[in-house]
Amino acid sequence: MTNAPIPSGRHRVRREGDVVEFTRTYRAAVDDVWAAVTESDRLARWIGFFDGDPDEGHVAFTMNAEGEENMTPVRYDIRRCEPPHVLQVHTTDDAGTWDLILELDENSGITTLRLSQIVHDPEIIESTGPGWEYYLDRLSAVVTGTDPADLDFDDYYPAQREYYLTVRDRVNASANRSPDSGY
Repeated sequence: MTNAPIPSGRHRVRREGDVVEFTRTYRAAVDDVWAAVTESDRLARWIGFFDGDPDEGHVAFTMNAEGEENMTPVRYDIRRCEPPHVLQVHTTDDAGTWDLILELDENSGITTLRLSQIVHDPEIIESTGPGWEYYLDRLSAVVTGTDPADLDFDDYYPAQREYYLTVRDRVNASANRSPDSGY
């Protein structure tokens, strides 16, 4: 990558708690973006794949973009699914607890994706922030028809670490913030 990616995640307070929120926009139909984030074969192009039937309320998700040694299936519980607009999932693995809320809105052929990670441990933001930037840029590559393999995680971390340390500090200072405030 010739230009270092610019971090976009920001702290917000939602009714679910403190989150780090990432936004991407696509000149694509909401149904196409929904398919890219909910169909196993489409997910496999940018982050991982799942086994199981989502209608049962959970799947076994395996990341495939971090090398063979990290391809361990993890159960993800589907907490909320409102196609093609909202998906909320939960898991706990060796890296911690992950509560993710994905929201999609389409307006005039432009779909906006918002991914919110509920913060359980602010100390991991310095690495999860750049990680989500990387994965969402891989998703963007898939949606726009470019090769996600052209992206290099080393362009994201440690380059974005300082930015996400600032986001972490905002999360730590948010005790008196009102819901849906953002910065």
